[in-house]
Amino acid sequence: MNRQQSGFTLVEIAIVLVIIGLLLGGVLKGQELINSAKVKNLANDFRTIPTFVYAYQDKFRALPGDDRAADAHIGVAAATNGNGDGRIGGNWNDVPAGGACASEACNFWLHVRVANLATGTTDQASADYTPRNAEGGVMGVTGVSPFTGAGGWAGNYFVCSTGIQGRFIRQLDLAMDDGATNTGNVRVICQNTCASTAAFPAALTVAEDANLYTVCSSY
Repeated sequence: MNRQQSGFTLVEIAIVLVIIGLLLGGVLKGQELINSAKVKNLANDFRTIPTFVYAYQDKFRALPGDDRAADAHIGVAAATNGNGDGRIGGNWNDVPAGGACASEACNFWLHVRVANLATGTTDQASADYTPRNAEGGVMGVTGVSPFTGAGGWAGNYFVCSTGIQGRFIRQLDLAMDDGATNTGNVRVICQNTCASTAAFPAALTVAEDANLYTVCSSY
């Protein structure tokens, strides 16, 4: 007796393969959209912070953090006034110690928040005082170049952000600068929170996509 063997027809197999292809395409497209959204959020951080500086300058003729009359301008404690030398002093990654800031770079966030230019807590004892980027890394502002190697790095002030994957930095640089992460205004300065700024890392490639870096932009 001949037994008829059952199985998938070529049409059925083709349909299954098409469905799998559509599902994979959807997943990849979804991941691409997520990555693009992250890069957009990171870029917005770098673009928004300068607006705080310009708005504060326009209103008070002083830099936030460096404002020597911040107590009179926005009603903060006189201890948080800057020295008024036209530069945001301190390191970009300065954070409050003992519930208070010791540098203009740290007090920058207090000044722009009390002036209603930025959102966030004004309590320097809070763990949420230091702002974070879309990847959870810390952000900071300074008038002191974060790069101390040969030739320096010119700029009126610098915005830095930590814990960003190489893949996002490369896209960020393409969106905001010259596409090379070791030249121009947007540059990688070190791995995660800086231990050394003696030399710029080489321009990032796909080989470094999964690594975490600190990236800064000069203004």
